[in-house]
Amino acid sequence: MLTLLVPFADDFQLFNLFRYLTFRSGGAVLTALLICFLLGPRVIAWLKMKQREGQPIREDGPQSHLLTKKGTPTMGGVLILLSLAVSTLLWADLTNPYVWVILFVTIGYGAIGFSDDYLKLTRRSHKGLSGRGKLAVQIVIAVAATAWIVQIAPSEMDRHLAVPFFKDLLVNLSWFFLPFAAFVMVGASNAVNLTDGLDGLAIVPVMIAAACFALIAYLVGNTVFSNYLQIHYIAGTGELAVLCGALVGASLGFLWFNAPPAMVFMGDTGSLSCGGALGGIAVVTKHELVLVIIGGLFVLETVSVMIQVLSFKATGRRVFRMAPLHHHFEQKGWAEPTIVIRFWIIAFVLALIGLSTLKLR
Repeated sequence: MLTLLVPFADDFQLFNLFRYLTFRSGGAVLTALLICFLLGPRVIAWLKMKQREGQPIREDGPQSHLLTKKGTPTMGGVLILLSLAVSTLLWADLTNPYVWVILFVTIGYGAIGFSDDYLKLTRRSHKGLSGRGKLAVQIVIAVAATAWIVQIAPSEMDRHLAVPFFKDLLVNLSWFFLPFAAFVMVGASNAVNLTDGLDGLAIVPVMIAAACFALIAYLVGNTVFSNYLQIHYIAGTGELAVLCGALVGASLGFLWFNAPPAMVFMGDTGSLSCGGALGGIAVVTKHELVLVIIGGLFVLETVSVMIQVLSFKATGRRVFRMAPLHHHFEQKGWAEPTIVIRFWIIAFVLALIGLSTLKLR
């Protein structure tokens, strides 16, 4: 009798393994990575066929880019989106509404970026969608996603802001939560977009941030760990660890083709969607302020552009040789791989600082 039951017991244990969030998150990483490896060459070949001259290069950018970047296809973010979406749909609990709201933001922002990249290619210009039009659609998607999040979040957390280092402090933003959360998503999306200027520069910080938020989502959605770390528990958010895992795998797979010298650029298709996903996850997990630290490299790049614009309008002088910040170091003579790797180090250090807030609260 026991010998007859053993095989069934083994099958049951194997099936039970798929219920574990950690196992499914790991599966999402590997699946997304495998999809990138399998489809990457085909997608790049198709993009090259459609983009004979590659991505249009800005004439007011670094002059070296006119030679080194010319002919490289863009819109590689399609590969990231495809890998992320398929892996998430395969491994995540599709009854969880948080998964769908983040997919909505990610794919919505990806569609905006795709439209922008497509217009740049067809017009053979670095100008795609109008800045105001692109921003308006981003805001609409972010507001809709925020309203969705408010509806499914627990009432004691739906419109509140958690503050790092203060475990019991929850700020009720009331109606202001809607524009605040929308600002986080739109800001994160455009910050990643500004950082995406050198081969591999943006995708590794995205991967680091996604890995951090996979851990944060898992901890926030687990009653035992959230109580131990004294962070605010939100039921259901743990499932976003699977989506974050898919983003890590997709980013790692894309890096294989985007490492210097890049075979493909992610374009706005990838940068807007990745940033939007990180912003949305930060809003759901109530770690919007921690995102500022973990995504500190994106913040630095964005602030450098703001400082440059304000300084030039006010005084007619530029603080940096060129903005965003990575172009400033290019103009100073730093080699591109040097800038990229040093910025990766900064992103990694900032991520560690951001994660330390989980225990210091």
